[in-house]
Amino acid sequence: MIKSFLSATLLAVLASVSISSYAAKAEPVQSQQVAAAKTATINLNVADAETLTRELKGIGATKAKAIVAYREAHGPFSSVDELLEVKGIGAATLEKNRAKLSLN
Repeated sequence: MIKSFLSATLLAVLASVSISSYAAKAEPVQSQQVAAAKTATINLNVADAETLTRELKGIGATKAKAIVAYREAHGPFSSVDELLEVKGIGAATLEKNRAKLSLN
């Protein structure tokens, strides 16, 4: 009975150590994937409203549609800062998203 208990305890300890080791090895790959996702850029000159809403902080459906409408009315953005010309987009919103934005 004691032998059986000790065997079960040892097996549980070994299993948790094995799982912990696996998780520690898998973490850097997941971190790299997250980092890659964070550095993906959104092209202001081609992104649709759905993409803008999904990918940008502080940009809801209404602001995303306003960005697309501005682009259609004025042509392609010539700089990321031109986003400030879109009604409802302020400096704080631009700064939160600047690293994600591109023009090409």
